[in-house]
Amino acid sequence: MKQKKIIINKTKFNIIVERLSHQLIENHDDFRETVLIGIQPRGIHLCNRIHQKLSSIISNSIIKVGNLDITFYRDDFRRRQDPLEPQAIDIDFSIEGKNVVLIDDVLYTGRSVRAAMDALLAFGRPKSVELMTLIDRRFSRHLPIQPNYVGQKIDTITSEKVIVEWEELNGKDQVILLNSEK
Repeated sequence: MKQKKIIINKTKFNIIVERLSHQLIENHDDFRETVLIGIQPRGIHLCNRIHQKLSSIISNSIIKVGNLDITFYRDDFRRRQDPLEPQAIDIDFSIEGKNVVLIDDVLYTGRSVRAAMDALLAFGRPKSVELMTLIDRRFSRHLPIQPNYVGQKIDTITSEKVIVEWEELNGKDQVILLNSEK
């Protein structure tokens, strides 16, 4: 039987998005030299939400935003039983010499972020790369990757699963922790 616990409700969700947006403004000012890139498939939702919030706070700034498909850069690409389907890449600008903020919903093992950094190099050589995640599952890393911006840190065990639900897809903003009991 699976136990379901809401760890972030809609109110806290909105507060986290607001806080992350302000942290970006503190570090990147007017975003002339910074671009936001969402890691597909789930990081694009946080990226879009952050972009909307930044655009409402900094009204006269143009913030470049893109989506990055990591399908062919994943280390489990040929090992999966269900084949991965590539997504449409939406990066219509150069990242050469730019500060890139990679955005994903949950940081777990770090393998998706590693794949994203490999895929990113196809678009140029960035000045710097930072990582933003809504959820950081701290004790599950396979690779030495740490986020620069974190919505919330959650200590989980392998049998637990973190699910981020988005209003646009699931009808409400929340983060759920599923625990499988044996």
